[in-house]
Order: sequence, then structure tokens, then C-alpha cells
Amino acid sequence: MKAIRVYELGDPEVLRLDELPDPQPLPGQVLVRVHAVGVNPVETYIRSGKYGILPSLPYTPGTDAAGVVEAIGGGVTRVAVGDRVYTAGSLTGAYASLTLCAENRVHLLPPRVSFEQGAAVNIPYATAFRALFQRAKAIPGETVLIHGASGGVGVAATQIAHAAGLRVIGTAGTDRGQKMVAEQGAHHVLNHRESDYAEKILKFTAGQGVDLILEMLANVNLGKDLTLLARGGRVVVIGSRGSVEINPRDVMSRDAAVLGMVLFNTPEKELAVIHAGLVAGLENGTLRPVLGQRFSLSDAARAHRAVMEPGAFGKIVLTP
Repeated sequence: MKAIRVYELGDPEVLRLDELPDPQPLPGQVLVRVHAVGVNPVETYIRSGKYGILPSLPYTPGTDAAGVVEAIGGGVTRVAVGDRVYTAGSLTGAYASLTLCAENRVHLLPPRVSFEQGAAVNIPYATAFRALFQRAKAIPGETVLIHGASGGVGVAATQIAHAAGLRVIGTAGTDRGQKMVAEQGAHHVLNHRESDYAEKILKFTAGQGVDLILEMLANVNLGKDLTLLARGGRVVVIGSRGSVEINPRDVMSRDAAVLGMVLFNTPEKELAVIHAGLVAGLENGTLRPVLGQRFSLSDAARAHRAVMEPGAFGKIVLTP
């Protein structure tokens, strides 16, 4: 099989396309013929060595893919050979033409969802679902501010929040991104590059502030986020690229909470809840992954550069 391998940590150029033996499923495992791979920012952090937990070298990056079940190991009952599936984790890495997964990391892909869309599900949509419901305990009628709503997690969060009955304020940095955020169901869309976007948020909420904020770049926005919260408001920190200074009184005066999350910390029971909800949303059409740039597997280095560029628009995918 073809697979991207990393033999040393560093810049995107360390991503090398190699030929490897086809993996074989053991009991409880599923082998998937990959049709599309999702590219996530976390994979660039791991590749560069700037992540808390690093794999042993060499390794194949990635957890998110979609394709067709090629073979199953003994005892597997949730899927059968020939099923269309998306992956939520991989034993051998997803940047490959074949990927080996534990049975509980493979989920049926509804017929209405393409393989490229399926590859865009796991990390973005599971992160958004967990942030909204398992960390922030969002309820219908609350107002949520989604920073960077035109990116992978932002699109997912916008669709999920809208379907769940929340009032959604989404931000993006370009006209194209703002248009796309509105199309995903945001009730109000702002340009976070404009100096008065915070004042517009307070005006939209009649001066009360927002109940929830999903923050993709906490090192830039967290200090201002705290001034935009309603009483009892919650910020969920999904992404950050450095340190930040905040005024604790902004939290104290609002009885507010700052919550962190990393999807890989999610307990198995809660993961099962997440993917049950995501599959249902894919089936009924309320969740519709939006695709951005497409690259071939051999262009993984270009994809790693693109996923870290500002002005994200939909999901970046690789095709083997």
C-alpha cells in the first residue's frame, strides 16, 4: 500500500510517500480501503514535534478517513466487507491507501454523504459536539459565539448548534468565509478582523453578552472573549498557539468558566454518544461537511501548509 511516513520530526517536507506491506486485521480490527483522508491542524503539531504526546518514529499521520471495508478480523460484527465507513481513529495511520482500525473506531457512512465528506467528520464534528454539549452543556435557546466559523471545526459547530436550537454568531475573516458561515445556519455573521466586532456582538445580544464561546485561537482572543460573556457564560478553548494574559475579574464578575478540551481525552462512553449523534445528523442532512482544498496523498506537505494558513474555508482532504 501507499502511505505517508515520517522518519524525523520537522517541517512539512519530512512527509514522505512510501510503499509498505498491506496490513492484515486481527480479531476486533477492520481494514479500510481509503478513498479520502481528512487533514487536521493537530497533525501538523505532531509532525513538527510541538505536541504533548508524540508517536514513535517512523509513523503514518492521521486518524480521519473514509472508504470501504476491505477485510475484517474475527469477532467483528458492527461492519461487514463492502460497507461504506468513516474512521474515528487508526492503528496504522490514515494518510495511506489502506488503514487498520479497531472496530469501535469505524462508523457507517450514510449513502447521501460522499467519501470526501466522510473524511471531514471525525475530528471537526466530534470536537464541536463535545465542546458544545459535553463540556459547555449547551441548551436550546442559548447564544453561542463561534470564532473562526469558516474552518473545519467552526463549520461543524455552526451546523450542530443551529440544529440544536442555539442562536449562532459566527465570525470569519473574509467575505467568502462570511457568506459560507451564513449558509451553514449562523444567525449573525461578523468579520473578526474588524475592530468593532465585539461591540456588534454586545448589540446583537442587547448588551447581555453570549452564553457560550467556542475559541479556536485562545492566545489571540481569550482576553476579549471574557468581556463578551453573559452571567454564567462559558468559554471552551479548542485551540491555542501560545500564552495569553487575562483579567480574572472578567471571569469572577460573570460567574463564568473557562473550559479546556482535547478530543483525545474523551472517554469511550462519551465517544459513543458523540458518534451516535453525528451519524444521525449525517443521515437526516442537518450535518453537511463542507469541502475546501483537495490534494493528492503525495502532496501531503502542501496540505499541511494550507491547513495552517489564515482564512480557512471548509475542510482540506487528501485522496490516495
